[in-house]
Amino acid sequence: MSDSPTIAQKEPYPVEVTEGKTYFWCSCGKSSRQPFCDGSHKGSGFEPIKYTADSSKKVFFCGCKHSAKAPLCDGSHSKL
Repeated sequence: MSDSPTIAQKEPYPVEVTEGKTYFWCSCGKSSRQPFCDGSHKGSGFEPIKYTADSSKKVFFCGCKHSAKAPLCDGSHSKL
């Protein structure tokens, strides 16, 4: 079991979110439905992070899985 997530990609995922809708961001990096959870984390010690959109807009979900502002990108990918 790794305590470091798999880097899905070294750039954010731009996603148009819908106000009031809940999204489950993949924190392990193994999901085939990036940036969202598909259950691939089971048994890994990682859990998805719940994100509820406060308005309909484009947000940038973290792709490298190292953001301090998870589930959103904080630019951490530029240091990997």
